[in-house]
Amino acid sequence: METVPKVRFEDILYAQAADHQLLARCYRSEHSIGHGIVMVHGGAWTANDRTTPWYVSSSLARKGLTVLSLDFRCGPNFGHPSASADVVAGVRFLRYHAKEFDVDSGSIGLIGSSSGGHLVLFAGLNSHRADLQGTNICFGEGSFGAVLDVSASPAYIVALWPVSNPTYRYEFAQKEGREDLVRAHDGYFGSLQQMNDASVQRTLRSGEATDPPPVMVVQPGNDANVPEEMTLDLIQALQERDAEVTYRYMAQLPHAFAYQPSTEAERCCEYVWDFVRDQLQPSS
Repeated sequence: METVPKVRFEDILYAQAADHQLLARCYRSEHSIGHGIVMVHGGAWTANDRTTPWYVSSSLARKGLTVLSLDFRCGPNFGHPSASADVVAGVRFLRYHAKEFDVDSGSIGLIGSSSGGHLVLFAGLNSHRADLQGTNICFGEGSFGAVLDVSASPAYIVALWPVSNPTYRYEFAQKEGREDLVRAHDGYFGSLQQMNDASVQRTLRSGEATDPPPVMVVQPGNDANVPEEMTLDLIQALQERDAEVTYRYMAQLPHAFAYQPSTEAERCCEYVWDFVRDQLQPSS
């Protein structure tokens, strides 16, 4: 009988923005494969924390990945692009401390769900933006600073049911009478101008986004929060930039279904692992 590797986790200080210190939950297996990934939770940019995506984080850690699940600045206390700047800092932190975490600095990926899916796409594709450089990483012992010479570009991105175009989803929420989503958008973005600025599709088509790495996108079939047509437009925008895209449509499943254990959640995690493993294979 195959033995399931034990996973341990610890909370660590990874960054500071102004006077706001940020924690991450680090998941590590007893059988590390020497690669790391940064996890970004969902919650409509206004809710949840580093502990929320525990199931997917633990699943990937059991495969041997070191998983760094981030807290970041959320609405309504903070606005766009604060969370994206924190995600950029999360990638830099793990890359800067790669030897300490025993991970390959060149293979660090990003994974996020829902609004977190938006953040990993936006931050991962636009990590060079000047307004995403303001979050300092933790060097250790309460010391913080900027390391702009350390790249924040991920080797790959996994976006689970991402809110890739906030403007589109805001109008969808208004049409559907989803006042909870409308409030969340208003709480983090504050204006349509800011929502448009944060559109992944816009940054891809305008040329602002850097050359995209390989991207995996998962869309549940019964997602009441993320319209499938928005996701298909994201796929098209990525393909227009010659990105390598893997698309998984999981029929008859609701939004955020993988936050809790289930057969379907396990299947989703296997899809993610298959994609990640392919990115970690040495090129021939």
